[in-house]
Amino acid sequence: MFGFKKWRRNRIAAQRFPDAWLAMIERNVRFYARLPSEDKKELQKHILIFVAEKHFEGCGGLEITDEIKITIAAQACILLLHRKTDYYPGLTSILVYPRSYVVPKAKHLIGGVVVEGPDVRLGESWRHGSVVLSWDDARRSADDIHNGHNVVLHEFAHQLDSSGARGDSTPVLKRRSSYITWARILRKDYQKLRRQVGHKRETVLDEYAATNPAEFFAVATEYFFEMPKELRKSYPNLYEELKRFYQQDPAKL
Repeated sequence: MFGFKKWRRNRIAAQRFPDAWLAMIERNVRFYARLPSEDKKELQKHILIFVAEKHFEGCGGLEITDEIKITIAAQACILLLHRKTDYYPGLTSILVYPRSYVVPKAKHLIGGVVVEGPDVRLGESWRHGSVVLSWDDARRSADDIHNGHNVVLHEFAHQLDSSGARGDSTPVLKRRSSYITWARILRKDYQKLRRQVGHKRETVLDEYAATNPAEFFAVATEYFFEMPKELRKSYPNLYEELKRFYQQDPAKL
C-alpha cells in the first residue's frame, strides 16, 4: 500500500503546475515571493499532492473555488518544505466558512455550574479528520505576512503537533536526545511567557500562546514564519528548535 501511495504521489507531483494556480499564489500568498526558486518548485509539488488528496467543503453558503483551495493549500504546504512528510495523515477535509463563524460553547465553573454561549472562531483543528477555516481570515493572513497572525499556519501547526511526529517526522524528532531538548526548550519558553502574561508585561508572542503548550507551539509557528527576527531576538533557543523542526530559516529570507 505504501509503495502504491508513493508511486501515485510521484505521478501527481510530476504534473505541470497550472499557470492559473501559480497566478493565484503570486497574487494571494505574499510569502511565496520570498522563497528561493528551488523552494517554490518544491512547494508546487506539495500543493499538487495536497489538493489531490484533501477534500475541501464550503460551509455557510460558501462555494469552493480553485482560488480558495490553492490559497489555503499553499500556506499549509509551507510547513512541509524540506521535510519528510505524509501530508497531514490524520486530515481528510478542510471545511471553509466565508468569514468567522459561531459555535456553541459550554464553560464549566466552580461548583458544577455550566455556562453556555456562542464562541466566535476564525479556525480550528480537529485531531482526526478536519481543519475548519474562515476564508476571509485565511485570505487576509496570506496577504499580510508581517503581523505574526496566520490562521492557516496556526491550524496546520496543530495538525503537525497532533500527528506526534509519526507522519511528519523530521531529524530533530528522530533521536530521543533531540526530542528531549525540543520538549525542554518549548516548556521553558512557554513558562516564561506565562510569567510575562501573569505580570502584565509586554510580550513578543501573542498572549493566546500562554493558553496551553499546544497553542504555544501553534502561535510560535506563526511568528517563526511571519516575524522571525523578532522571535529569534526574544526567544533564541525556541527559534533554533523551530528552525531544526521545520528545516527552514525564515529570518534569512
